[in-house]
Amino acid sequence: MTAKLASQDIKEKIIIALDVKNQSEARKILESLPEARIFKVGLELFTAEGPAMIELVRNYGRQVFLDLKLHDIPNTVAGAVRAALRPGVSMLTLHTSGGKEMMSRAIESAREESEKSNLDLPLLLGVTVLTSLKDKDLEEIGFSSGSQAQVLRLARLAWQAGLKGVVCSPQEIELLRTELGPELKIITPGIRPAWAEAQDQKRIMTPAEALIKGADYMVIGRPITQAVSPAEAFARIVEELEATV
Repeated sequence: MTAKLASQDIKEKIIIALDVKNQSEARKILESLPEARIFKVGLELFTAEGPAMIELVRNYGRQVFLDLKLHDIPNTVAGAVRAALRPGVSMLTLHTSGGKEMMSRAIESAREESEKSNLDLPLLLGVTVLTSLKDKDLEEIGFSSGSQAQVLRLARLAWQAGLKGVVCSPQEIELLRTELGPELKIITPGIRPAWAEAQDQKRIMTPAEALIKGADYMVIGRPITQAVSPAEAFARIVEELEATV
């Protein structure tokens, strides 16, 4: 990467994962990270707290990445997308393995709801292969190709359906950039600073490596949120990214 990015631009590339159980714990993280701009609300937290969790994050002036990985029949997913948009999310995930029709209906639903409710159109993201899965895991559930081939196949399908971004592990960033070009937004979990433990992620990379390879956004949770000082951990990663570019 050769273009110089401003500090604020770098900060907006980091999505903080609110992988906690309730609003109280989430509030502590939000208050401990005043410089972070985007926060991920995942399945556990959303199931526990519902749309009120989106409202909480927005009340702190932050953007919401709602990571529910929607996967159902097209009509059901379209309805879920409409419901998710009303509280005001900036990003929303759905599984690409739901098929092209499901993704296309989701896009159509998002556009209709955005126009109807006068909301900004969110970035719908197609989840390809979970970062917790290795090639052996894919084989066990019936996929004959390895993770890279499967990610590319599903990312192509998402692009053809009209999605503007995908979620993949850091290991597939270069492949998708080469095959699908610079316009595709790539969001990657599985990001661990060199000084943090890998934990349950298997296909991982450091923030600096992911940025160099072309990630648009990187999801980082425990290395920041479980640090003694989350603000210092966040600042350390920002500094490393700034040094990279």
